[in-house]
Amino acid sequence: MGKIVVSENVSLDGVVQDPAGDEGFRVGGWVGLIKDSPQLGKLALDEALDAEALLLGRRSYEWFAARWPSRGGELADRLNTLPKYVVSSTLEHPAWNNSTVLRGDVLSEVSTLRQELNGEIMVPASFQLVHALVEHDLVDELRLKVFPVVLGAGERLFGQTSDKKPLRLVGTQTVEGGVTFLAYQRAPGA
Repeated sequence: MGKIVVSENVSLDGVVQDPAGDEGFRVGGWVGLIKDSPQLGKLALDEALDAEALLLGRRSYEWFAARWPSRGGELADRLNTLPKYVVSSTLEHPAWNNSTVLRGDVLSEVSTLRQELNGEIMVPASFQLVHALVEHDLVDELRLKVFPVVLGAGERLFGQTSDKKPLRLVGTQTVEGGVTFLAYQRAPGA
């Protein structure tokens, strides 16, 4: 059975919007250049190497698909060869290799995907998809790279939920620039 793992860059106040700074958000670009941080680069590579597949919302898929196919190196090679599943009702012809569009009910499609795959199904970015997955208890693990910046505005990682979602901390690490890597799993019995 597959394991849904959400991996996000997040500000100290929970913002996930425009970390790279190329979406026009007035305080976007708050992660800096990941390529300039060997430790963050290693975290990204390790996650990609451990992943069985990527699960993305359409907007995040289009962002990744516009950047990674033309890049080289171990991380690019891994991302470009991984199976990619895109939750979308509008994407007709996914151009990034090994991509499949999931068009039906997102919860049913993701549940089926979890049954069909073994290993980690990585969900990078895709905060709207993450909201739905968290609400319906489909996230097995959250991996957060928390950047030491308060933005005060922007789309947040967590939306309103119908009930509390207990988690337990399973890993921590501090990397360059005061970025904290936190890993949480669903609490037993949750």
